[in-house]
Amino acid sequence: MFRPAPTFLQMRDYAMWAPAALVTFLYGLLAVFGFDEAREDVLNATLSTAIPYVLTTGVAITISAFILGIVTHSLARQFGGDGAWQPTVGLSMLIMSITDAPRVIVALFLGGGNSFVQLLGWATWLAAGALLTLMVSKSHDLPWPRALGASAIQLLAILSIIKLGTF
Repeated sequence: MFRPAPTFLQMRDYAMWAPAALVTFLYGLLAVFGFDEAREDVLNATLSTAIPYVLTTGVAITISAFILGIVTHSLARQFGGDGAWQPTVGLSMLIMSITDAPRVIVALFLGGGNSFVQLLGWATWLAAGALLTLMVSKSHDLPWPRALGASAIQLLAILSIIKLGTF
């Protein structure tokens, strides 16, 4: 946690599907409550309506993170990277979910439109950008400008779909 570069270098040979899928799914369950309108819809709905809504969001976030990880890996390979796709996808799913978790948890209580939540969203997005770039750099043996380029689509998608959805 406090030494991401050696961790990413060590984990470049390991697929981590179970933790990545589980953490991303749990994040997706909570992410519903980070959006003001979605939270109101879920809280005002009956239990039989709210449960499928929350579960569907969890599955959708998990699938979206998986696809974004594949795109990041494909771009890294196009830029000359040599890493395997399973660690890249799994780590990118974990990075996306874990870095945004503080914003979602604070948004549960303050609402997504709160200025502190918005500031926290930008800070966690920058942290996700730094970690994704470092992960792609270490797992694909790329210099950081190419690693940032490979991570760019995922970062823009995170910004537009998840972060800006609360502003």
